[in-house]
Amino acid sequence: MKTIRYIYWQDNGMWLGHLEEYPDYMTQGETIEELQENLKDLHDELTSGRIPGVRRVAELRIA
Repeated sequence: MKTIRYIYWQDNGMWLGHLEEYPDYMTQGETIEELQENLKDLHDELTSGRIPGVRRVAELRIA
C-alpha cells in the first residue's frame, strides 16, 4: 500500500486540501473522510496521464 502526504484545513465548515506533490490542485469535502476520498480521486486523475501539463513539486540537490 502506498501512502501520500497531503495538506488540509477547515474553512467555513468545509475541509479543503491538496496533495503535497501537487500543490496547484485543490479539492474539498464536507467531512475529513470525504476530503480524503476526493484526494484519492484527484491523485488517480493527476497520475493517470489523462491531464496534460500537470505541475509537480520536486527536490533538487545542490552541492
